[in-house]
Amino acid sequence: MSDYARRERAQLADLFIDVGPDAPTLCAGWNTSDLAAHLVVRERRPDVMAGALIPPLAGHAEHVRKQKATESWTALVREVRDPPWWSPLSNPLTDELANGMEFFIHHEDVRRGAPGWTPRVLDSGEQKALWNAVKLTARLSLRKLHLPVLLRAPGFGEFKIGGDDPRATLIGEPGELVLFVSGRQRAAKVQIDGPPEIAERLRAARFGM
Repeated sequence: MSDYARRERAQLADLFIDVGPDAPTLCAGWNTSDLAAHLVVRERRPDVMAGALIPPLAGHAEHVRKQKATESWTALVREVRDPPWWSPLSNPLTDELANGMEFFIHHEDVRRGAPGWTPRVLDSGEQKALWNAVKLTARLSLRKLHLPVLLRAPGFGEFKIGGDDPRATLIGEPGELVLFVSGRQRAAKVQIDGPPEIAERLRAARFGM
């Protein structure tokens, strides 16, 4: 079994230590302490994370996350680095599925949150895992636009969403496409082939995560 989730988690924890609790991220309105708190609450408070699915509970979930973000930075990063074995999201049976893409995205949220970043070179195994993740995430995100789109990752394949006559083609490495369809369009190195108005609609769309 691959260990991309564990690798991304460890690298993100190291980066948290390097940049500190007040560094910017790609998550609107969140600095690194906010993002770390989100990751800890996500794994350790499944009752609270129900707020992500049940709108009436969202206020309570955000309150808990904000409280967590005020705790000791060292302790917060330690909790990110060492997830609980009993968590539905981070136990050995679910870790890679639940966290591989999650921690890749949030690692890039911190890396690309400030100017001067450059794309990482990912090994082919992680790119393949992210390509598989794109196929699900893109269907959930792009279908909201009711816009036929072709996604292409050279060397990995392509697939269509929304119909057989694509209005635009998104071209990039799997990791970059993951960032694009999860709402990080402006920071993702993805080429859009299509009419300018369609390209701008895709870049401005509000996708989840």
